[in-house]
Amino acid sequence: MKLPNGYGSIQKLNGNRRKPYIVRKTVGYDEDGKQIRKIIGYFETRTLALQELALYNENPYDIDVKTITVEKLHDKWQEEKYPKISIKTRQVYNMCWNYCQDIKDEPFVNIKINHLQAIVDSMGNKWSSKKAFKIMWHQLYDYAIKNDMNVRKYSEYIDIGKKTTKLERIPFEEDEIDKMWQNVDRMDFIDTILILIYTGMRVGELMDIKIENVHLEEKYMIGGSKTEAGKDRVIPFHDRIIPLIKKYYNKATESNCEYLITNSLGTKMKYSNYRREKWDKMMEQLEFNPKHKPHDTRHTFSTRMDRTPANKLCTKRIMGHASTDITDKVYTHKDIEDLLEAVNYLK
Repeated sequence: MKLPNGYGSIQKLNGNRRKPYIVRKTVGYDEDGKQIRKIIGYFETRTLALQELALYNENPYDIDVKTITVEKLHDKWQEEKYPKISIKTRQVYNMCWNYCQDIKDEPFVNIKINHLQAIVDSMGNKWSSKKAFKIMWHQLYDYAIKNDMNVRKYSEYIDIGKKTTKLERIPFEEDEIDKMWQNVDRMDFIDTILILIYTGMRVGELMDIKIENVHLEEKYMIGGSKTEAGKDRVIPFHDRIIPLIKKYYNKATESNCEYLITNSLGTKMKYSNYRREKWDKMMEQLEFNPKHKPHDTRHTFSTRMDRTPANKLCTKRIMGHASTDITDKVYTHKDIEDLLEAVNYLK
């Protein structure tokens, strides 16, 4: 049976071959007008060859499975992946890619576990970087396999070792919290620390709060990120921090800024600026332990709530922790009342 012009060709090769049928497709012409033909693959029967050629004509492969380099495949994966992820995640992947410069020109199909393990071993004690590197290569292999590349997923065998360093969390003591309340009207942004301590929010979550999601009369706001349980959760206001929330709400409204926490220009405060320009200076001025990190406020909230009679499920919901008892993200008026009651056990 003769195939239509431009459809591709199937030829049976001579000799005793396990897959004697070769499928080719003209993809262009050289300077002399000679056909440039791409090999689609080799097959055991003509029927299988016809099926593969039909599939190719319906959805042509966008990568040359045998010759595409690591860099070319990475670029194609990046084009598909990056529009779907955050800038911060892109930066992590870019850091991982910097470690791949010695193998970027190698055909992707030639990469073996020894190539990847050597790169990981060169990272020293950077466990988080090793983990991110492994995740990136998982995704590169998934992209390759999705595009019909017959490759073994060597990323599964990368040994990144065990995480040996544990982040030290230092909860704020009650006398430190008292000292912050004593100075709340004397130091800029010290109230943000108190808001964090009385809500259990991450700093980034507080910086992302928009005033449209702040409900002053009902004493809660909607926010949260990172996990499915933590996204768009109800964050109740302890009675002591309501004036602090109101102050920032009014300031943002007056400066026509959509975010609750704003910088001196009336725009959204970035975490890096908050940490460098506000947090570190406040720790120094208050003469607190310089090892205190912004995330310690969340740990402080959890520790203090554990000492109260508050319902443990309410604490989990406030912090955005997953629980088998939480079946949906719908909050009734009674739910919010329960959260307000729980958080107000704090002194």
